[in-house]
Amino acid sequence: MIVRQFEVGNYMVFSYLIGDGKTGEALVIDPADEAQQLIEFADQHGLKITSILNTHAHIDHIMGNAQMVRLTGAKIIIHEAESYSLHHPSSGSLSLFQAEPSPPADVLVKDGDVIPIGELGLKVIHTPGHSPGGISLQLDDMVFTGDTLFVGGVGRTDLPGGSWETLESSIRHRLFTLPDETAVLPGHNYGSTPTSTIHIEKLTNPHLRL
Repeated sequence: MIVRQFEVGNYMVFSYLIGDGKTGEALVIDPADEAQQLIEFADQHGLKITSILNTHAHIDHIMGNAQMVRLTGAKIIIHEAESYSLHHPSSGSLSLFQAEPSPPADVLVKDGDVIPIGELGLKVIHTPGHSPGGISLQLDDMVFTGDTLFVGGVGRTDLPGGSWETLESSIRHRLFTLPDETAVLPGHNYGSTPTSTIHIEKLTNPHLRL
């Protein structure tokens, strides 16, 4: 198994490439920018990117989808509650981020689904609050948390569809119930370190101390 974190673009977004070395299949989480960098890494490791997985449909996380699809033919996967937003971004957000709109999703998922990457599988954990269809993805002893949980922070809840009560519940009841040693791999490089653990976030995250 190959897992690589990339900080891409101008908004401190973390994209992730996950590859199955046995089958050569790879998936990219939130390819917000710099698609060529991710593709070159995949090529160097004998991997082919076959899927794009968006943790949610906010423009800063999806604005590289179209380029990645053109270059790889990968299929787009997103939670069913984000499907409309993915393909119907506001003109204001496109202009603000100077972004290209994403193609529509090819595959819609829901809580509990397992997304295959060769012989690997990413388990979908529905973690709304930052957005209605926000998801986290569990893979072995790792969880990719998108904009739900950051290192020492949490996602904003003042955008349409956001709710602090829902976000807090998602974190406390869906993420903080994972094993303490689970590595937290967030959607932005906003913390003092690029990754954390569930145990550390329980103890030190100022928004969520138990």
